[in-house]
Amino acid sequence: MTLDLARAPGDGIGPEIVTAASEVVEAALAACGEVPRWHDEPVGAACIRAHGTPLRDGAAQRIRERGAVLLGAVGDPAFGPSAPVRPEQAILQLRAELGLFANLRPVRSQAIDVLIVRELTGGIYFGTPRSTHEAIFDGRPGREAVDTCRYHEVEIRRVAEIAMTSAEARRGQVVSVDKANVLATSRLWRTVTEEVARVHPSVRLEHRLVDSFAMDLVRTPAAFDVILTGNLFGDILSDLASVLVGSIGVLPSASLGAVEPGGRRVGLYEPIHGSAPDLAGTGRANPVGTIRSAAMMLRESYGQPDAADLIERATADVLTEGWGTPDLSPARAVSTAELARRIAAKACA
Repeated sequence: MTLDLARAPGDGIGPEIVTAASEVVEAALAACGEVPRWHDEPVGAACIRAHGTPLRDGAAQRIRERGAVLLGAVGDPAFGPSAPVRPEQAILQLRAELGLFANLRPVRSQAIDVLIVRELTGGIYFGTPRSTHEAIFDGRPGREAVDTCRYHEVEIRRVAEIAMTSAEARRGQVVSVDKANVLATSRLWRTVTEEVARVHPSVRLEHRLVDSFAMDLVRTPAAFDVILTGNLFGDILSDLASVLVGSIGVLPSASLGAVEPGGRRVGLYEPIHGSAPDLAGTGRANPVGTIRSAAMMLRESYGQPDAADLIERATADVLTEGWGTPDLSPARAVSTAELARRIAAKACA
């Protein structure tokens, strides 16, 4: 059977790590009697240079028709914060047009198994007004910038539902992280998450303030199961959690929307790191986060749990043997392509 898969290599190391992950996916699917057919979608700086826009017209619809997309990375120093068109706009546009509102970031090692569920559509990243203007402070004129933080209960409720459902399939614990001693949005967050928790009686819900929780996440990560939080705090905590497993290069993520008729859930799957243009073409880029993201894609959006299991076990086995890119294993370092080959060989063995 042929399986149509979408991928968006993107910028910097993106093409290299997506190529590496594709090889592993092909090996795992072959072992399950499936043949993948890839459909590439340009995004980010590569798309700006080729088409004048970070995302082509109809890209989201093409991805929706195929059910998901595996993304490498976007970002290019040639398009700085003041550029009128920026590569990162492709991600925001895809999230909006595909209706993606929950970002799932599993953090796993031999001693840790944590799932971070981050809300994607609200909070300070999307509040209005957002401006820089002249203002008076303490009697002195100067520039002032304004960002506002807003959340609607619908945004909180739907991501909390995903966290609770995820916890029911895991160890039944959700820690909701906020700043309710200061922020009104966090107080609403607590109220709504408690309402959602009442219809999931097997799940134990705990509220924590983000500052003290960040310390405990580093000190005792094995104590946590599912971590539910808003957009800004989730962005920070998930990057912090990469320290727990040795490298930001090994963590995958899935950005998901609502379950559609027929049970399908469209998703965008990507590692949590950036495009790392300084590593592009060196063979030193870590493909593990992308490979694990591809496994999540096969399980969540394509109904291929057996292939996903093969990828996850093969990746764990190769890393346990000590192989890795230089950021992971200086003593037994191999190239991006060689690490992918080793994982692919185990996936189809």
